[in-house]
Amino acid sequence: MSFYTSLNGLKNAQTDLGVISNNIANAETNGFKKSTVAFSDIIAGSAFTNPKLMLGIGATVEAINQNFAQGPVEQTGAALDLVVNGDGFFTTRSAISGDTLYTRNGAFEVDDNGYILRGGNRLQAFPTDAAGVVSGNTLQSVQVPPTNASGAQFAGVAVGKNGVITASYADGTNVAVGKIALATFLSPGGLRQEGSANWSATGLSGTATYGEPDSGFYGGILSGALERSNVDLSEEMVGLITAQRNFQANAKAIDTATQISQTIINLRT
Repeated sequence: MSFYTSLNGLKNAQTDLGVISNNIANAETNGFKKSTVAFSDIIAGSAFTNPKLMLGIGATVEAINQNFAQGPVEQTGAALDLVVNGDGFFTTRSAISGDTLYTRNGAFEVDDNGYILRGGNRLQAFPTDAAGVVSGNTLQSVQVPPTNASGAQFAGVAVGKNGVITASYADGTNVAVGKIALATFLSPGGLRQEGSANWSATGLSGTATYGEPDSGFYGGILSGALERSNVDLSEEMVGLITAQRNFQANAKAIDTATQISQTIINLRT
């Protein structure tokens, strides 16, 4: 039994090492959220087993939990580099598949069609009138017109703390083109990681609840900055050493069990 108990320990330590390694590898990934491994013990016995004689048979991985604490903020100066200063995820939609993805990485840009996007996924917002007042609850992709009603050319874009996206034109006029919609979840730990600092909703996370930035418990929008990874390298290095020691200890337990078995075999022969 000791062989299998220690083998489980090796597998668990390997999983822990893998999670920590992934955290360290993404220490510079904007919007990345670190994960931690939760373990639970395994006990085998029946209703007739003396509880004072029950023997544990190792441990198993109970969950790999995501930590959605906010990461440090880095100033960039770019108008479409955005940070959610508090709770909430940016909502984006793939122009190809139509899938809805959620992210904390606000490194957006304007494409040649005027859509504000990141990695091919278009930013979703509440529709507004020209003054920035929300006019509906149906989310839509934010598109900046190349010219305004007077025919003046697009000159730039700005995003307010309240999430209103304002396009500026060469004649000095400003027109609101939408208000960023932030998403929250009943259980964000149930979100599925999709890569590129994107998440998708699952049955465990619940459906998204949308709200306006800087209202209620939704965070405000900080323009000209990006949220960095929330990985603490010092903490991860300590965890890495601990996981390595656990791996070595379980390997040593297997080696000890092997020596004991060999001794017994030698006695019998």
